[in-house]
Amino acid sequence: MITNELVEAQTRPAESRGKNEAKRLRVTGRIPAVVYGAGKDSIAVSVSPKQITKILHSESGHNTIFDLKVGEGAAEKAMIVDWQYDPVKDNLLHIDFKRIDMKKALRVTVPVILTGTAEGVKTQGGILDQIMREVELECLPADIPSHIDLDVTNLVFGQVLRVSDLAHGGKLKFITAEDQAIAHITAVKEEVVATPEATAEAAAAAPAEPEVIKKGKQETEEVAEAPAGKK
Repeated sequence: MITNELVEAQTRPAESRGKNEAKRLRVTGRIPAVVYGAGKDSIAVSVSPKQITKILHSESGHNTIFDLKVGEGAAEKAMIVDWQYDPVKDNLLHIDFKRIDMKKALRVTVPVILTGTAEGVKTQGGILDQIMREVELECLPADIPSHIDLDVTNLVFGQVLRVSDLAHGGKLKFITAEDQAIAHITAVKEEVVATPEATAEAAAAAPAEPEVIKKGKQETEEVAEAPAGKK
């Protein structure tokens, strides 16, 4: 999905790379990033994490194509191809941008959104289980969909919706195998609760624990009680 979003990046000198310098950069409210692709050299830059978070949380997410302007250079079309989060604070730590040639096809992963209420849920008491949430496809950058809808209205027990059931247009080439399952109906698992009668029967049927004979202790006491003159 193409947007009018403009991400302004600042170049980073080679000596500013490294963990310590990255920490200092984050203190200033920016995060380190790298730009590569389109047959050009990679460039170390810094960007605003708020702007990147906004793109990642948009409808098209990391598949969003936006304008990336590095320093005083001309803006170029780009995408986010990798990102790292702090596992504790959940803050963005690093971003990888890729320059995009709008005339060359890309391979991307796109979410699959299930629509409708499945017949197996409505009348058979089942549960809708989505096995696959993303599919990989190839298309021109301008044709990347934000998601692909899959209608599950007629789905019942015993049926499986697969990649082949997704809408296939001439602009999209599916890379994920056509026979891969996406959704089906599963049964509700009932938890068996034991009744007091069943618990009592189980206890009665259980073998009794063997009596523990404290032989060593008895022998010790007997020896202690024996007359001192007897052996």
